[in-house]
Amino acid sequence: MGQPRRANGSALPGPGRAVAGWARAFVRSDPTDTLSLLKDLSAGVSRCISYQIREDEGTQSPTQTLDRGWGSCRDFAVLLVEAARSLGFGARIVSGYLYRPDLNSIGSAEAGSTHAWAEVFVPGAGWITFDPANNGVGGFNLIPVAVARDIRQTMPVIGSFVGTTDAFQAMAVEVLVTSQARRGALPSGAIATRLGSV
Repeated sequence: MGQPRRANGSALPGPGRAVAGWARAFVRSDPTDTLSLLKDLSAGVSRCISYQIREDEGTQSPTQTLDRGWGSCRDFAVLLVEAARSLGFGARIVSGYLYRPDLNSIGSAEAGSTHAWAEVFVPGAGWITFDPANNGVGGFNLIPVAVARDIRQTMPVIGSFVGTTDAFQAMAVEVLVTSQARRGALPSGAIATRLGSV
């Protein structure tokens, strides 16, 4: 099969080879069914990586996630995006909210939890949503807020606070999903956030 290469034919750097080699294991034939391949790749992330909530800033590299065998939703998304790119697909990171009032999804500590997932571009079909943390395809319960090539460009909350330590103890974000049928409501699928001190 040879050394993994980018779509333009150039060799991948050392760490990229590990992800590309992992991704190539999902290619069952040449040619292959694109959607089946992408579903298998997303399911492979869910199967090979254990979900773990991480409050730390930043994201693990895809190689770290594979080596450690665990990660948060953003680590799952970054791994899937880089694996898809290594196979020649356009892919991007999406950050937003996971809306699950039943709280049965991975990463849903509350009805509207911050979440990250991936979108892969398939010619003729457009951008297809994959949530590898929940082994899902499609985004009926995902509310996008930011879309970018790199996860560092989609931080849901970033900044700093200057003041005494007792002046600000916490921040809460509440996600309200409303129906367009309600008078004065936001458009269907829209979100409203309320920020405030707790």
